[in-house]
Amino acid sequence: MNFHYTDNDNCHTATGLVVVIDVIRAFSNAAYAFRVGAESITLVSGVEEALTLKAQMPGALVMGEVGGLPPAGFDFGNSPTEIVRQDLRGKRLIQRTGAGTQGAVRSVNAETLFAARFAVAGATVAAIQCLQPEQVTFVITGRDFSDEDLSCAQYLEARLKGQEPDPAPYLERVRKSVEIRHMTGFPNLESDLDYCTRLDSCPFAMPITREHGRPIMRALTPDTGAPHVHPRRKT
Repeated sequence: MNFHYTDNDNCHTATGLVVVIDVIRAFSNAAYAFRVGAESITLVSGVEEALTLKAQMPGALVMGEVGGLPPAGFDFGNSPTEIVRQDLRGKRLIQRTGAGTQGAVRSVNAETLFAARFAVAGATVAAIQCLQPEQVTFVITGRDFSDEDLSCAQYLEARLKGQEPDPAPYLERVRKSVEIRHMTGFPNLESDLDYCTRLDSCPFAMPITREHGRPIMRALTPDTGAPHVHPRRKT
């Protein structure tokens, strides 16, 4: 298995199996949305595109950010702390962010596409190993090849090579990343960072397929290929 790295500007050239990574916070938020029951997440690049699509999808909800904050008309921001408090069972979501969803939308030549972050690391590795690709390309979506996304990609690469790396140094790089310093003063920053660094807390991979020309993400259990179903909350 060969490994390559690219960014949002060049990911359109990536072919074969592609893994788009956004640790802080897009795909962390997506993973926890699936944990609380979301059925699917349609990934888009623009705010108006997200709102127009919401109007065309009865019952759909929109989450995401511009400059780290939710635009007018969005139902949720880009905060795992916020999303885990919701009951999203059976809901279709639409997500727009400045980095993660851009990488997914732009990876137009990928034959197989996954979204990833630390919470789904183990399940993502298992899903990729089942496919036995000759090549894996990691898309580092954060600005300037951000270290929090790069650390996740390098951790996944080590796992795919059959190694058992100590996750602590990789997770510490997330906590010390430049992106965190850019987020100073954002609501839920401390608790969001905790959610973003919970390794293997979600037992599913997040493959992205193109349906009617749009990238749609779902949570799949890699050993069975079945949709992950979050247990109903006790009342």
